[in-house]
Amino acid sequence: MKIALIGATGYVGTPLLQELLQRGHQVTVLARQPEKLQAQAGLTVVKADVYDAAQVAQAVTGHDAVISAFNPGWAEAALYDLFLQGSRAILAGIKQAGIKRVLIVGGAGSLYVAPGVQFIDTDAFPAEYKAGASAAREVLRWLPAETGLDWSFVSPPPLLVPGERSGNYRLGGDDMWPMVNGQPATITTADLAVAMVDEIEQGRHLQRRFTVAA
Repeated sequence: MKIALIGATGYVGTPLLQELLQRGHQVTVLARQPEKLQAQAGLTVVKADVYDAAQVAQAVTGHDAVISAFNPGWAEAALYDLFLQGSRAILAGIKQAGIKRVLIVGGAGSLYVAPGVQFIDTDAFPAEYKAGASAAREVLRWLPAETGLDWSFVSPPPLLVPGERSGNYRLGGDDMWPMVNGQPATITTADLAVAMVDEIEQGRHLQRRFTVAA
């Protein structure tokens, strides 16, 4: 497939790019600083500002799908506003380009820990991640209205850690995985990448959110 990727140099995006290329997909990365990415077979890097819908549209035109691992950065003081601003521009650009398939990386904060109770609204949720998680939850709220898109939204489990690729993972829906021996569910970034590329290839969660865990 020909896939446009946003956020390729980030914590999630770096192993995701490698997984896509290893499977033989043609990947176009949208980057503000293309020099951060080394040349690789199957990779095209386009200089684009993802806060500009027109630039997004131009960069993704002609692709089969878009994967967005967009995050302005946890250290950004205006993280919530920037997350929403960029997400709006990305979705607008995708629609302008006539792309139907989009996979968006969210967070664990919007997963349900009890009926009507999301993880982000509990005392257990880390305060330092609340702004970004709140913005990701808002993006998830927008998506059901995007009836013209074959969207999917992936929420990793609470612990997303570096680690090797096993190729194994479990799939869930809107609910957080139960604790086991007092420990929350986890997955490596490499195995999250496997699950995401499987989703792009197989389309098992169209117009739905899903979660994964090791």
